[in-house]
Amino acid sequence: MTDLQALREQHRQKKEVLLANVRNSGRSTRGINTLLQKLARQTDATLKALWLGSGLSGEFALVAVGGFGRGELFPHSDVDVLVLLPNGVDAGHDPELKRRIEVFISNCWDTGLEIGSSVRTVADCVAESAKDVTVQTSLLESRLITGSATLYGLFREHLDAQMDARAFFVAKTLELRQRHTKFENTPYALEPNCKESPGGLRDLQVILWVARAAGYGSTWDELARKGLATPFEARQIKRNEALLSLIRARLHLIAHRREDRLVFDLQTAVAESFGYTSHHADDARLPERASEALMRRYYWAAKAVTQLNQILLLNIEERLNPSTHEPRPINERFLDKAGMIEVASDDLYVKHPHAILETFLLYQQTLGIKGLSARTLRALYNARDVMDARFRADPVNHQTFMRILQEPPAGITHVMRLMNQTSVLGRYLWVFRKIVGQMQHDLFHVYTVDQHILMVLRNVRRFFIAEHAHEYPFCSQLAAGWDKPWILYVAALFHDIAKGRGGDHSELGGVEVRRFCKSHQIGREDCALIEFMVREHLTMSRIAQKEDLSDPDIISAFAQRVGNERYLTALYLLTVADIRGTSPKVWNAWKGKLLEDLYRFTLRVLGGRAPDPHAEIESTKREALAMLALHAMPFESQKSLWETLDVGYFMRHDPGEIAWHTRMLSRFVGKANAIVRCRLSPVGEGLQVLVYTPDQPDLFARICGYFDQSGFSILDAKVHTANNGYALDTFQVVTAMLPEHYRDLIGMVEAELDTTIEERRALPQPSMGRVSRRVRSFPIAPRVELRPDEKAQRWLLNISASDRVGLLYSVARVLARHKLNLLLAKVTTLGERVEDTFLIDGAELQQYKAQIAIETELLEALGT
Repeated sequence: MTDLQALREQHRQKKEVLLANVRNSGRSTRGINTLLQKLARQTDATLKALWLGSGLSGEFALVAVGGFGRGELFPHSDVDVLVLLPNGVDAGHDPELKRRIEVFISNCWDTGLEIGSSVRTVADCVAESAKDVTVQTSLLESRLITGSATLYGLFREHLDAQMDARAFFVAKTLELRQRHTKFENTPYALEPNCKESPGGLRDLQVILWVARAAGYGSTWDELARKGLATPFEARQIKRNEALLSLIRARLHLIAHRREDRLVFDLQTAVAESFGYTSHHADDARLPERASEALMRRYYWAAKAVTQLNQILLLNIEERLNPSTHEPRPINERFLDKAGMIEVASDDLYVKHPHAILETFLLYQQTLGIKGLSARTLRALYNARDVMDARFRADPVNHQTFMRILQEPPAGITHVMRLMNQTSVLGRYLWVFRKIVGQMQHDLFHVYTVDQHILMVLRNVRRFFIAEHAHEYPFCSQLAAGWDKPWILYVAALFHDIAKGRGGDHSELGGVEVRRFCKSHQIGREDCALIEFMVREHLTMSRIAQKEDLSDPDIISAFAQRVGNERYLTALYLLTVADIRGTSPKVWNAWKGKLLEDLYRFTLRVLGGRAPDPHAEIESTKREALAMLALHAMPFESQKSLWETLDVGYFMRHDPGEIAWHTRMLSRFVGKANAIVRCRLSPVGEGLQVLVYTPDQPDLFARICGYFDQSGFSILDAKVHTANNGYALDTFQVVTAMLPEHYRDLIGMVEAELDTTIEERRALPQPSMGRVSRRVRSFPIAPRVELRPDEKAQRWLLNISASDRVGLLYSVARVLARHKLNLLLAKVTTLGERVEDTFLIDGAELQQYKAQIAIETELLEALGT
């Protein structure tokens, strides 16, 4: 064994002993910082031996920079070093020096060190530092490993002399804001980066960088001694830093590489390394995954880091840039300090707990206020024990909280986010505290429960702001006539408040909001409306997306459920805000149309117009004829087609669709060939596709197969069989290819789908698309429900499963195999979850054994 091999083996063995301690420390964070420091020191020892062995003289210096320069090393982090040369020495013109440096770096790699190296003179370092704040930051965190202490001292002297603390602070805080924006300004991402995300380790490092640059210290204890942090804050920082460090170290060990993201694939393994296990609670609550326990702990740490980062950076900024303006009194308890609310005394909240909520009311009411000062944030942070049961039961606080909700300018979104960020919201509304940082593995929510609630609140608020009226004009129109926005705000705050308890969270949420209304002196009528919205917040979405809206009985039943126009409008606004607040991918124009249709149909019934199918059909026909006249269609040209269509067709299609079908098909009624026509969807993104062809048993499956193979997603399907035996089917489809070349795309679909139908080849196998990491890590069990409809004439098939390419086609193949006729398909995609409803009939549905076989085959298709 060579000396290099022996050194490599020695380094590996010593490192493995330290890593074993990291692996086996369980949930305890005690000692993680010491272990990371020991890993750095062990690496130092190996580097010193390699430096000595390469023959580099004592006039040079080997310097640790970056994270390694802090004196800590994570299991798979780079070992960043600087080979520091005296001014005037150029390795490029000294072959021997160049060879020795190359030997040193090569030996580092051969020894198993993941080296990141640079070779610079002192002057080079100063010049690069002046040009690039990232280089300046890396060199700021430097320390001497071996070599010339004199040269290193000169290097530090020049860097310190160059440092402009104010400019450095501006650059680093700008960098922080840009980084936070990249991660959507939330510590609650479902796959957070424990180093770079808001509330991650980088937020703590920024504090020490700017403090060190300003000469305020380089450790938390030093900052406490300088008065920039309280001893309690320093302890809190160290505790949360240790947790984040342990999570990051475990990530490296489990991934066997440098991995700082808590991705779905790794969350369970990291959680189990902490000793968390998945279990079902004794009281039949939802099972708690090991990953959920870990992530909840992570989110609480990240939230604390976010708060402390803001407090300390504001403190440092105030020291670097003292305000020249005298604070302006707002009242006897608060000051306006350069646009920031400042408490008049550090112990204000301890002596006067009512002032806690007053802070946020003033934040809304006072012109020119843009935030809370460091002193105020610190006072809130240190007043957490004051916000106890007595605080929550205090009628004065109840009145203040209601004023916050009812304040006319209503910057409600900002104030509630600020209250959540400072932990005041969860300490005042104890039920809210229970859902802070709670993950949702339903495959369509991309936010934690508390962030989703605040997103829904934001969406409701935007309906009342004129500048946002273009986003959802109908919602804004309804909101303009709504007299009490705060009622919707309360419903938004409570609609998911009971998530994660087991049972029906809508019913449990109704209990919680009724209790809130009673304690906050909300009138009986308003309380009843709020409770209704919370209990029924899923109803309108379910009916719009899963039921046949052409069925008068369904509309009548829903109208009876809501009771009046006020309840209907409130539920509609909350429903739109809720769906939009689950994920940017869940809402689309088609869902918007379904909800608006349900609202308008129900409003007609509530207005005293009893459902009259005959009158509705005649009205629909008149509107369709008026549209046809605009296209100069010959008189009575519609008769040949309309005579083949029954009542069900005219009830399921709107006048625009009927007019389009008539224009496209009136000349081809009864012809043998398939007719396929496409147009840009009139209700939003995507295409509307019309298929008219002699019916065939596997037609729906064949069409789904084409869309599957061609990369389209089906949003909705209306399947109708005319009296002459022809299928008249309409599909709403979307594809990523649409925006730029839609004319070519329309031509392609019309030609290719026509050929697919005419050729009648054997149905191809579904293309089994890859599922996402989230679906792999947190799959949902597929569910199939087959039952007769309320009239016992047809059957309803409901399925739910994780979404993947080819899923709908797989279902259609099963239906075709059993010769089942599809009458209606409602395809609902919720993020990465599908919940589809089909109205079907067929002889096999009358046989119990056949029903079991159909359900079994569908479960197999969904789970493949």
